[in-house]
Amino acid sequence: MSRPLHRGVPAIRVTSSSNGLLDSQVKEQTEKEELDRNQSSHRFPSWSLFSDNSPLTKYDATDNDFASDPFIVGTPRSRHRLTMLLLKSSLVVIVILALTGSFCWTLSISTSSRGHIFHSSRRLQEQLVSDLWDIGELSFGTSRMKEIEFCPGELENYIPCFNVSENLDSGFSDGNEYDRVCRQGSRQNCLVLPPMNYKIPLRWPTGRDIIWVANVKITGQEVFTSGSLTKRMMMLEEEQISFRSASLMFDGVEDYSHQIAEMIGLRNESNFIQAGIRTILDIGCGYGSFGAHLFSEQILTICIANYESSGSQVQLTLERGLPAMIGSFSSKQLPCPSLSFDLLHCARCGIDWDKKDGTFLIEVDRVLRPGGYFVWTSPLINVQSSLRNKEKQKRWNFVRDFAENLCWELMSQQDETVVWKKTSKKTCYNSRKSGSGPSICSKVQDVEFPYYRPLQNCIGGMHSRRWVPIEERATWPSRSNLNPSELALYGLHLDELNEDTANYRIIVRNYWSLLSPLIFSDHPKRPGDEDPSPPYNMLRNVLDMNARYGGLNAALLEARKSVWVMNVVPTTGPKFLPLILDRGYFGVLHDWCEAFPTYPRTYDMVHAEGLLSLESSQHWRCTMLDIFTEIDRMLRPEGWIIIRDTALLIDSARVLTRRLKWEARVIEIESNNDERLLICQKPFFKRQPS
Repeated sequence: MSRPLHRGVPAIRVTSSSNGLLDSQVKEQTEKEELDRNQSSHRFPSWSLFSDNSPLTKYDATDNDFASDPFIVGTPRSRHRLTMLLLKSSLVVIVILALTGSFCWTLSISTSSRGHIFHSSRRLQEQLVSDLWDIGELSFGTSRMKEIEFCPGELENYIPCFNVSENLDSGFSDGNEYDRVCRQGSRQNCLVLPPMNYKIPLRWPTGRDIIWVANVKITGQEVFTSGSLTKRMMMLEEEQISFRSASLMFDGVEDYSHQIAEMIGLRNESNFIQAGIRTILDIGCGYGSFGAHLFSEQILTICIANYESSGSQVQLTLERGLPAMIGSFSSKQLPCPSLSFDLLHCARCGIDWDKKDGTFLIEVDRVLRPGGYFVWTSPLINVQSSLRNKEKQKRWNFVRDFAENLCWELMSQQDETVVWKKTSKKTCYNSRKSGSGPSICSKVQDVEFPYYRPLQNCIGGMHSRRWVPIEERATWPSRSNLNPSELALYGLHLDELNEDTANYRIIVRNYWSLLSPLIFSDHPKRPGDEDPSPPYNMLRNVLDMNARYGGLNAALLEARKSVWVMNVVPTTGPKFLPLILDRGYFGVLHDWCEAFPTYPRTYDMVHAEGLLSLESSQHWRCTMLDIFTEIDRMLRPEGWIIIRDTALLIDSARVLTRRLKWEARVIEIESNNDERLLICQKPFFKRQPS
C-alpha cells in the first residue's frame, strides 16, 4: 500500500459577520494552501463516472480547524454562549414554522406534484440537519471533536469477546474458556496501534510466501516446535518468515494434497473442481499452507482455529493474505448455515472427535454438503500404533463407528489419513438400525441461521431445501451464476441477481479507478516488493460488511482481481448467506454491535454499502463510533475504507472520521443524488518506544 494520503485543501466558510481577525486567518490560510499545493503528492482526482465538479463537503476541513476556530478565539465566553443560544433558538423556531407551513401547503398540492416536492423537501431537511451539525460543532468546540486515544501497547493484538482469564473466573473449563463471550461493556474505545517494528506487508503474491516476523506475535521457538503438518516452515534471517514453495519443507504439503486427491478417487488436486469441491473449511489450519497450495487451483480454503494469545494460526494465516477467522468447535455452532462446505479438513487440528459423545462430528456433518468429504489426519488413525495402544484403538473405533451412524462412507485410509464421504441420500438415515447413532433434528432444532448457538446432538440440515449433492451442482465458476430454480429457493428472480451483478461491475470499476493512482503512486519501494501491473495485485483481501447477494465478490472475480472477500451478512438484515455460500464464496453471520472474530490488522480494505442505513433502521443498538472503531481495529495500516450510503448518514460519518484520524473524502455520486461515497485511508501510526 502507498504511504498515507495527504489531505486536500481545507474548506473555509466565510460569513457576513466575519471580523478583522477572521480576515487575517483567511490570509494565513491562503498562504498555507499555497504551500500545501506545492508539497502534496496525492489527490483524489475527478472521474467521469462521478460528478465532474463534485465538491468536497463542509466536513473536509483539517483536524485542527476547530481548535483554531475564529468564532471562539478572542471572544468572551459569555458572549459566545449567548450567541450560540440565540442561533440555536432561532433555528428551532424556523424549523417549527417551516414544517408547519410546509404541512399546510402540502395539503393543497395536487397528487401529481407531490413526488417532486417531497424530493426537494427531503434535500432541504438534509441540509438543515447538516447545518445543525455545524452549529453543534461550533458550540462544543474541541471537546466534541476530540480524537480517539490510542490503546496501551499491551493491546496491540486485542480482540474483544476473547478473554481466557475472565472465562476461567466465570467457571469455564474443558476448552470452553477459549469461547467467544461478548460481555456488555467489554469494548475498548481506543485505537489499536501496531507492534513496535511493524512493517507494511509485501504485495501479493510475494506477501503470501514471506511475512515480517514483527507483524505477528510468535517466537522462533514456537515456530520450530510446531507439530502440525501444515505448519512446516523456515525462518529467513531475523526479520522474515518464509513459506516459499521452493522450500523443501513445502514439498510435504504438495505431496499431502496429492495423496488426498488420490484417496477421493481423483488423479490429483487439480481435479477437485471437477469433483464438485470448491469451498474447504480447514479446521486448525496450522499457518495456512494447505489452503495456500490449493489457492492456485481456484479452491477457496477458509481457516478456523481457536483464539490464541501467542503463535496464532489465524493471525499468521491472515498476515499471509489467506482466508481465516477465529472459530471453535468446543461448545458453540459456527455462525454458518447448514450444508455450507464441500470438504472439511483436519490435520492434527487438536480436536478430540471422540469426546462429548460425538457432538463435534455432528457439527461437521451439519456444515458439510451432501456428498461432501471429511479428511482427518491424526496419529490415532495409524493402524500399527493403535494395535499397540488399547486406548488409542478404543478411541479410533468410536470415531469410525460414529461416522458410519452419520451415514458417512469410509472411502480410504492410508497411513495417518482417512477420508469419509457424507451420504447424498436422505433415505440412508431411515435405514439405520433403531437406536443407532444420533437422531434427526426437529424443525424447531434445525435452525437455518445459527449465531453461536450451543452444539446440537441431532443431525441438522435435513429440513433444508438446499439439500443438493455436490456432484449435482454446477462446477466452478459456473456455480456462481445460479439458475432460476435455484434462486427461487431464496425468493429471488434471475432479473434481480443480474441487476445486482451489473451494478457491482460498475461499482468495482469506479473503486479501482479511484484507488489505482493513489496506491500505485510513487513511493519508496519496499524490500521484496514486486512492481505489479495495475490493477491486479493492489489488494489481497476485502471485508464486505453488508454483502447482500455477494455482488462485490462476484464482480471482483469477474474483473480478475487477485483478491478474496470475507462476505458478512448482518444478523439484523436479510438472510442471504446461504445464497452466497451456494455461489461458491465464503461468508458468515455477524452482529456488528459486537467485535468480529479476527485479530487486528487483518484486512486491506473494508467495504460497507447500506450498513449505516440498516443499523439506523434498528434504532442504533450501538453507536456509529463503535462500528468505526471496530473497522479501525481490523484494518491494516494504510488500508482503505469505502462506505456508500445516504447523503445524510455519510455526512454524519465524515465528522467521525476526524476523531479516528482517518484521511477521508466525500464524493457525490452522479447517478444518485441521494447517495454519497465516503473513501478513507487509515494512516500508519508507528508506536514510540516507551
